[in-house]
Amino acid sequence: MKFETLCLHADGNKKDEWGTLTQAVCQSSTFVHKGVGVPSEYSYSRLSNPTRAHLENTVAALEGGVAAYAFSTGMAAIATVMKLFGAGSHIIASEDLYGGSLRLFNNVNSHDGMTFDFTDTGDLKKVESLIKPCTKALYIETPSNPLMMVSDISALSALAKRYGLLLIVDNTFLTPYFQRPIELGADIVVHSGTKYLGGHNDALAGFAVVNSEELAERIGYLYKTVGACLAPWECFLIERGIKTLPLRMDRINSNAEQIAGWLRGRNEVVKVYYVGFEDHAGYEISKKQSTGFGGMISVEVESKELAERILKDVKVFQYAESLGGVESLITYPMLQTHADVPKEERERRGINDRFLRLSVGIENISDLIEDLKQVFDK
Repeated sequence: MKFETLCLHADGNKKDEWGTLTQAVCQSSTFVHKGVGVPSEYSYSRLSNPTRAHLENTVAALEGGVAAYAFSTGMAAIATVMKLFGAGSHIIASEDLYGGSLRLFNNVNSHDGMTFDFTDTGDLKKVESLIKPCTKALYIETPSNPLMMVSDISALSALAKRYGLLLIVDNTFLTPYFQRPIELGADIVVHSGTKYLGGHNDALAGFAVVNSEELAERIGYLYKTVGACLAPWECFLIERGIKTLPLRMDRINSNAEQIAGWLRGRNEVVKVYYVGFEDHAGYEISKKQSTGFGGMISVEVESKELAERILKDVKVFQYAESLGGVESLITYPMLQTHADVPKEERERRGINDRFLRLSVGIENISDLIEDLKQVFDK
């Protein structure tokens, strides 16, 4: 099946006894056994649930993985994946990451005896120079959040295999519609399903997708033991969102391309961070490993006053933390997504009081540009 069809039929056209077209919400915590020593297909919803199994099978098919696990949030998925590694493990990660991932690595995993080096994972020599005997994995976002840095997944996979490391890729920004890391050599793909997969800003979710039965067994054991599984109703909402993923991503991709170009033409804008520009350092790699540039744009404007005016005066865009929904959002990373990153580190990377991140939605492009224009022209 082609991707668009998989979004609706990846798990087959299974029907319950009533013949429901839409996957039913199985709101049951436990299931009756058929007899002594004869369990049903499902026994307890922390272990597995029919609604969640349907969603997991769909996501695994979309990513081309052996298995997928649906978590209560994206951070729950990442935290569980990190439990694959114990005290003394060393991880090399992209230096530009979502602030929640940085908080987990620096303030939780590090207390468990793990160590991290953060670097430009687009530079293979830098990455290789950091590998130690205790290094266990490479962890990347591509494009990264919020500076839109690109890493070569295939090249990093080859490097990881040479040293016996796992390659973990956060694919939240592009989704499997635009980028399929497992086909490029990744071992584990993680998502905040809250974002583009769900797509409607109405449910929290996370995913981990693995490329082997061995990893499926290890993640599955952690999954049932830690218990941060996705509830049936949220599974239903995310599954519903996935049905329109290709349609939404095409519209979002088109809108973002036009908005990025418009922003670049404004004198008040110092820099636009957008992977779809041909002069972006990662443009050629992105063209090689993905089929779209997504809906994320970051921008540095000329003053703090202008940044605050944009946040206050937009009418179609909304000033809110998150991304990937049908509505267009603007985020102030220094106060929101990256507030826990030390100020000196934030500003070294360019995340200052003039820096904004845009998540472009599906609204009419004329309305979105006019909304920005009316703020810039004040």
